[in-house]
Amino acid sequence: MMPPLTPYNPLWPKQAEVLIKELTDLLGSACIEIHHIGSTSVRGLTAKPVIDLLPVVTSHAALDAKRPALESAGFEWMGNFGLPGRTYLHRDHACGTRQVQAHCYEQGSAEIKRHLAFRDLLRRDSHVRAAYGATKARCLGEHPNDHAAYGACKSALIDTLEARALLMESPIS
Repeated sequence: MMPPLTPYNPLWPKQAEVLIKELTDLLGSACIEIHHIGSTSVRGLTAKPVIDLLPVVTSHAALDAKRPALESAGFEWMGNFGLPGRTYLHRDHACGTRQVQAHCYEQGSAEIKRHLAFRDLLRRDSHVRAAYGATKARCLGEHPNDHAAYGACKSALIDTLEARALLMESPIS
């Protein structure tokens, strides 16, 4: 069963900071920067209490070289996990619940801009944030035991909002 959606927790950014520091240290020179993304990065948005991070790395080869250190720190290496260009890692708390998910991309990937634009739209537009929160709640209610169906249920709105966010980021020529 998936974790429930919980009200925004003001401790999430602090938890993200600790995890960002840890990942930065583990990745060393392979790391350019790490962003806090996902619902826990958006003040006022309900979320599954899992911190999503987006490490930007110099290259996938440099990231691959850090795999032993990441696995020693408890991260499970999942490869691209269905998304070409991404390396997905996650780590669970000792009790078995998910703690953190890291969606690693090589510098210059368009996926970085897409994730950040979506996050920033949710942060600045309360109407969009409310609509997304309501959609997440509906989808979790419809698919409480199926991660894939829950994600598919949200995908049409996410695609629309991402396109809108990217359009807002594009300079007018």
